[in-house]
Amino acid sequence: MQTQQQAINPQNIALAEQELEMVTDLFNRITESCHQKCISKEYTTGDLNQGEAVCIDRCVAKFLDVNSKVGEKMQQMGGGAA
Repeated sequence: MQTQQQAINPQNIALAEQELEMVTDLFNRITESCHQKCISKEYTTGDLNQGEAVCIDRCVAKFLDVNSKVGEKMQQMGGGAA
């Protein structure tokens, strides 16, 4: 069995790092936004209650949906300008 080694392309590394930063930023914004919206500041238990869990599920789904739609719109706008 032969293993193929690919040359490391600095451009690919830079793109991967940029994508990781974008995903990390998105995760942090979702966490902050949905935590503020769904979790009471007065913790009574260590676990999420059902209402908090449902709220977070919906919040994350909406956040990702809006993020996707904004990204698509920006691509359309960028494609029309090119």
